[in-house]
Amino acid sequence: MKILSIQSAVAYGHVGNSAAVFPLQRIGVEVMPVYTVNFSNHTGYGQWRGPMISPDDVRDVINGIEERGVFGETDVVLSGYQGGEGIADVILDAVSRVKQANPEAIYACDPVMGNAKSGCFVAPAIPVLLRERVVPAADLITPNQFELGYLTDTEPDTLESTLASVDLVRARGPRAVLVTSVERPDQPSDTIEMLAVDESGAWIVQTPRLPLKANGSGDVTAALFTAHYTRTKSASDALARTVSSVYDLLARTHDSGQRELQLIESQEFYAEPRMQFAARQVR
Repeated sequence: MKILSIQSAVAYGHVGNSAAVFPLQRIGVEVMPVYTVNFSNHTGYGQWRGPMISPDDVRDVINGIEERGVFGETDVVLSGYQGGEGIADVILDAVSRVKQANPEAIYACDPVMGNAKSGCFVAPAIPVLLRERVVPAADLITPNQFELGYLTDTEPDTLESTLASVDLVRARGPRAVLVTSVERPDQPSDTIEMLAVDESGAWIVQTPRLPLKANGSGDVTAALFTAHYTRTKSASDALARTVSSVYDLLARTHDSGQRELQLIESQEFYAEPRMQFAARQVR
């Protein structure tokens, strides 16, 4: 499998491509990373250095990849945090060109906007751009529950309302949806869930809630689910594998006492997930 991954990058720590590339490689995926920013560290520290890469420069890198003749072998275009609003045009153009070269290729979009605790943390134009132009062009999206609500102008807070919101966004284009950080009033307070939905049904996985905020965990989740789903075409299998790997990554990070994901130290969990969590069909 080949994935063209258009995301941010940091020198220190693991977010964006700096979180997604190694786990994908560890499960046997050839990744072509294209950077939208090249920062010293993620912005959660409040201070960082390095450039936001211009859309023209991002396009130039993609053009160079195309000139190597590999678009016909590319199975997935994956995008995450977009930085400036001009990157969307570059990504959508790349998706179009990859799909022309390989009609079986898919576009997987992680519509990064924010979360329930922090609200939106991207430029004001980005959420509208994602909702109106980017998400309708995607085959697979991986929003958290907060982002799903914005994309559909709803407030999903139960399993039923979350499924209804997923149906709304699927009607706009994406055929498969992974919803992360699912919370609902009837689940135990020390748990958290992920929900995967496609045309074959809907599945949910519940795990213990770990007391940490781990920047980049969503990027790892989106990458692993995209790869597993593309390979198996099974939402339930991809969900169980992804959750099992990511939970062990987060548990090891928590045990380490470190702020950054213990991405390298957890590598065995990507290639050989313990499958300690099973997906339960809910529709």
